Amino acid sequence: MAKQSLTNSQKKEWAKLLFTKENLTQLEIAERVEVRPATISKWVNSENWQLLKTSITITREEQLARLYQQLQLQQEKILERPIAERVATTAEADIITKLASAIQKLETETGLNDIISVSKQFLDWLRLSDLEKAKELTMYFDAFIKERLK
Repeated sequence: MAKQSLTNSQKKEWAKLLFTKENLTQLEIAERVEVRPATISKWVNSENWQLLKTSITITREEQLARLYQQLQLQQEKILERPIAERVATTAEADIITKLASAIQKLETETGLNDIISVSKQFLDWLRLSDLEKAKELTMYFDAFIKERLK
């Protein structure tokens, strides 16, 4: 398999995804992304990846439920007005549009986080029955993720 080179920003993004989605040490991430462990440590600390990792634990379903709730609250606020005034203000229309866009994106797009999550679940399952095959497929998943980062 040909080695694919990534820019530093692509390596950083990949490292961030590995840090937030997988239970890997900083050394393991450094090896997979092909940077020095000190670089990973610098990125983790300077950009507060630990806080990001904690915030990402909210599932897609929870995020969608919150967005739908916010949308409903906006609509209820408008409906509480007298009939002649039940039109969204410019600011409310902007909020509604942004919420609808975020909902659509969460419902339809398969993001890199999703790909990494499914890859990790599959590799964890495969490790139980065939460790060598899991190691081999990890290389392919990593190459696929590198390609998606470009």
